[in-house]
Amino acid sequence: MRSSRDALPALSNPIAENSGQQNPNTDSRRVATTGDIEVSTYLEIASQERASGATSGEPTGGKLEAIAVFDYGSQYSHLIARRIREAQVYCEIVPHNALREAVEHLDLKGIILSGGPNSVYDDGAPQAPGWVYDAGVPVLGICYGMQLLAHQLGGKVAEGQAKEYGHSVIRRDGDTSLFGDLDIEMPVWMSHGDRIEELPPGFRSIAFTDNAPIAAMANDDGFYGIQFHPEVAHTPMGSQILKNFVIEICGAAGTWTAPHFVSDTIVRIREQVGEKNVICALSGGVDSAVTAALIHRAIGDQLTCIFVDNGLMRHQEPERVQAVFQKHLGMKLIFVKAGERFVSRLKGVTDPEEKRKRIGLEFIEIFEEEAGQLGNVDFLGQGTLYPDVIESESAENSASVKIKTHHNVGGLPEHMKLQLVEPLRYLFKDEVRMAGLELGLPPEVLNRQPFPGPGLAIRIIGEITHEKLDTLRDCDWIVMDEIKGDGLYDRLWQSFAVLTDTQTVGVMGDQRTYSHVCAIRAVTSDDAMTADWARLPYDTLATISNRIVNEVAQVNRVVLDITSKPPGTIEWE
Repeated sequence: MRSSRDALPALSNPIAENSGQQNPNTDSRRVATTGDIEVSTYLEIASQERASGATSGEPTGGKLEAIAVFDYGSQYSHLIARRIREAQVYCEIVPHNALREAVEHLDLKGIILSGGPNSVYDDGAPQAPGWVYDAGVPVLGICYGMQLLAHQLGGKVAEGQAKEYGHSVIRRDGDTSLFGDLDIEMPVWMSHGDRIEELPPGFRSIAFTDNAPIAAMANDDGFYGIQFHPEVAHTPMGSQILKNFVIEICGAAGTWTAPHFVSDTIVRIREQVGEKNVICALSGGVDSAVTAALIHRAIGDQLTCIFVDNGLMRHQEPERVQAVFQKHLGMKLIFVKAGERFVSRLKGVTDPEEKRKRIGLEFIEIFEEEAGQLGNVDFLGQGTLYPDVIESESAENSASVKIKTHHNVGGLPEHMKLQLVEPLRYLFKDEVRMAGLELGLPPEVLNRQPFPGPGLAIRIIGEITHEKLDTLRDCDWIVMDEIKGDGLYDRLWQSFAVLTDTQTVGVMGDQRTYSHVCAIRAVTSDDAMTADWARLPYDTLATISNRIVNEVAQVNRVVLDITSKPPGTIEWE
């Protein structure tokens, strides 16, 4: 369990109150984890049965100016990186004990030490490597990172007489480039139990609060420390403070933009691939779509995309994928219609894990068959995102091995010795969408809600049949139609229908019915790790329910799932 020393708030994002008033925060779909899980889920399942044949292929290229964020276990380290990226400065998160070699591929402009749950004076508390202070670049310590600066550079840190959790107000004490032209008093978010009792030699206090005489500090060598968290929304001027650090103090140019990324990545892909061929498994999701678009922009017909219609997708989805990538974007696309194979393999199966396993194995068999007919292929394009890389490289993350298998194509047969082309490897989800926009991908691809790898198979409780699939498609079509029609789609993480294995009595006309129960699931989330059930307007729910029971003959009752995650999961299976 994480210590309360770094316990920052989890923010909810309701869609609408019962009054119908909309939440002004429409950015609920910014995410820290990949939502394009179709293909990677198949491969993860199949990896339990087969060994991997993929290897990492790192592209070459010039050094990129960047900030390194040292992670000391803060639950918001990703937010620090995101805020820096929003300032159009590239950054990477590295482990707290990273060697100098970990950043040698970068033109390092500055270092940030993140918050964390420890006390710097505890035995075994993580410290900053010595080279950080000799790197010749500015350093900013945040919360634990500030205490670390003080502790390692000769100051004194001790347990505070009064802990500070939540809103506070800092007061500037003198001029500093870190705060620039910001107000003398600023609301901030604090989350700490320790405080600095004595400044390190050469440092001065640059801000204070009622409970902390040293709420921020600096020296003349470009080292800064702040006790509050600038990365969270509760510190209104936090983004500007971080921008002041990376632009004004570190001297970063601020050129990390979607056009810059696209042009630079195209060059890197060409350098990595040369004249060789690449295959890419399309899922219809944003990550694989942007991956394919980038690779195609770089090498043209050297890329072949494979899309498997497993018969478990929603109405018109296979046709939309084919239209976008083959007709509009001009990509070489192998379209495999394999619905009968998947449904046959699922006959009689009711256990959700067994469903996943069989779908994964069938996908790999089809992928292998199609790839084998292409002849000489050397690379596999894959939509790995930066949060996946962070998790897979974290020595402290107990799930790291599973995550790495999930995203490094663990299910490929041994004889397929492919190198990976991962053009999105250092992007967050919102940056992926911006890159896709720059590449000209249509909004229906870029703004697509996450869809599970096993598709509708895990939204049908019990055995999969063609009749149940058709019923659920009809229900889901109505849900999507009304959600989009009421302008709610882009404000939801996911919204969908579930066909339960429950049947109930109903009356339609003068006839007794005994039909399926359909459940509506709609959630808001920032990262899919936690989610809250969406407060959909009553009128929207009423219309969805009325349409389903009137238009879908096999359903006579509609219910709403109001379970958050945790304790529930977003999907039912």
